[in-house]
Amino acid sequence: MRPPALPDLALLLLLSTLWGASYSFIRVGVETIPPVTLIAARTLIAGGLLALVVQARGLSWPRAWRFWGQCAVQALLNSVVPFTLIAWAERSIEAGLATILNATSPVFAFLVTALLARHEAVSGRKLLGVAGGLAGTLLIVGVDALSGLGRDVAAQLAVVAASACYGGAAVWGRRFAGLDPLFPAAGSLLIGASVLVPVSLLIDRPWMLTPSPGSLGALVALSVASTALAFVLYFHLVQRLGAVGTTAQAYLRVPIGVAIGVLALGEHLSGTALAGLGLILAGVIAMTTPAGRRKR
Repeated sequence: MRPPALPDLALLLLLSTLWGASYSFIRVGVETIPPVTLIAARTLIAGGLLALVVQARGLSWPRAWRFWGQCAVQALLNSVVPFTLIAWAERSIEAGLATILNATSPVFAFLVTALLARHEAVSGRKLLGVAGGLAGTLLIVGVDALSGLGRDVAAQLAVVAASACYGGAAVWGRRFAGLDPLFPAAGSLLIGASVLVPVSLLIDRPWMLTPSPGSLGALVALSVASTALAFVLYFHLVQRLGAVGTTAQAYLRVPIGVAIGVLALGEHLSGTALAGLGLILAGVIAMTTPAGRRKR
């Protein structure tokens, strides 16, 4: 059994940081920008930016209708549905409980891979990694976070549904093997924007909004760093680490978010945080280490 390459783990850590920061950006953004409009602008800006990169590099877009159909499914699973659900839920759900619920995407990726797709090896080691990472998340955030379970049920179910979408998206993303990660990233975001922008125009009338400078700044950071750059890394890692391995970033986001809270906001670690961090690291290694080749 060979360990995952260090560059891949470094990119997984970077992806975790970018997506971990997205929750703070969303929280600031929805203060003065409605959720649907925020996510519509997020996908439009990020998709447009990546399309410009494709043009600047002189790349030719895939012309097959199959590619665009796959991008449409990816857009629903990886941006349109989960982005909107999380942005809506963050108006009422507690941060700690949301972190735990959103960390269930590796569980869904494992189940989809084991029961339906079966495109990669599903071992007991990966199952232990999924369980260990989830337990570590609970220990870092703190068991007290579960006290809110049952209140704001709709918002909590929305986060779980978003996590299920992310798990399915990681499995579906394997269909883009062999393509430059720019293409599925840009294609899925542009299709997502084509769905969300008309909905935003009908529901929110964005031309009537007066967003604050803070919300606008959060939107730009969310679009450029936590979406455009993050999606390119995501599709690269899906091919390198597989669906289950890539969703391990859901666990890595937890200690990163806690560390940001400690350093920037003066928050305190829970007494079980160190044990939780150990479980998460062990779980991530178990989920990202590929199975060894059989001896001839």
